[in-house]
Order: sequence, then structure tokens, then C-alpha cells
Amino acid sequence: MKIGLLFGSFNPVHIGHLIIANAVINKTGISKIWFVVSPQNPLKIKADLLEASARFQLVFLAIEDDDRFEASDVEFKMPLPSYTIDTLEHLESSYTETEFYLILGSDSFLSLSNWKDYTRLLKKNIIVYQRPGFLAGSESYPANITVLNSPLLEISSTEIRELIRCNKSIRYLVPRPVLSEIEKNRYYR
Repeated sequence: MKIGLLFGSFNPVHIGHLIIANAVINKTGISKIWFVVSPQNPLKIKADLLEASARFQLVFLAIEDDDRFEASDVEFKMPLPSYTIDTLEHLESSYTETEFYLILGSDSFLSLSNWKDYTRLLKKNIIVYQRPGFLAGSESYPANITVLNSPLLEISSTEIRELIRCNKSIRYLVPRPVLSEIEKNRYYR
């Protein structure tokens, strides 16, 4: 089985994440995508993060009606901060019959040299989706790296949090169950 791994803080998960996951499944041989919720990304400020279990719940609510997607808390049981290479190799050793694909935005892919053991990551299967302002270009990449022709989306969790703080609508930026949970718990206020 081929599984795509979409790592992220998902602070909060939004429609852009779901559109990209859908495009990856529609345009590749991947049959399932795991949304790997990172409790503490080493490249992000922890103080800006909603509690990890709440972010996991938001991801679960966003994808619960789509059996192609699964919320993963694998990094909750690993040392912090979370490093993609450690999680990926842990999953590869735990699921030996599964072929994993790392799904990265072109912004992350172009800054991969800042990641722990990035040279080992570059040997893994990687699917890169384009992000506005960070086009991966038409360079020739090794066979294990695929640049996906995907929708260019300018939706960010940072912008969504700012809209919430300013008491503005995020209705069409997040799935309805996520919106309800954010409003009910007054997240990001």
C-alpha cells in the first residue's frame, strides 16, 4: 500500500490542506493520506500553537467522513521536538509492507536544507505541491521526487488565526465541523 504523509502543525487545519490531499490522491498512485499532527515543530514557536490534542481533534473532525484520510498522532509518542526524518523512519520500520511518500509544499521543499538529516530525507519518496511564491520549477529531479501540478492556494493557518483574533469570518476557509469546534471552544481568541 502507498500512503502519503502530510506533516504539519495544523494550527488550525484548513480547506487548503484538504484540497492538496485530494489532489495528491487524484494525481498519484497513493491510496491513503495520513495527516501527521506535529505536537512541536522545531521550526515554529511553541507559544503560538494550540494544544496538540485540540489540533489533532480539529484534524479528526475535518477528515472523519473521508476514508481516504486518517489523522495520525504518531509524533505524540515520540521525543520532542518532532523531526520528520525520525517519524518517517519510525513508520517505515513499523509498517514494513507500506511504501510511504512525504508530501511537502514547495516552500518547505526549497528550504529542506534547514531540516534535520535532510540528505537522508532527499533519498525518500517525496511529492512536492506548488505554493505561491515558492515554485519548485522545472528542474530535473531524481525519480523519488515528484513535483505535482496542483492548485496554487494562498490559505494559511496564520491568516486564519489572525481573522479569528479580529473577530472576522473563517467560514469558507475551514470545514464546517472545524469551524464549530473553534467557535465552541473559543480557540485562537
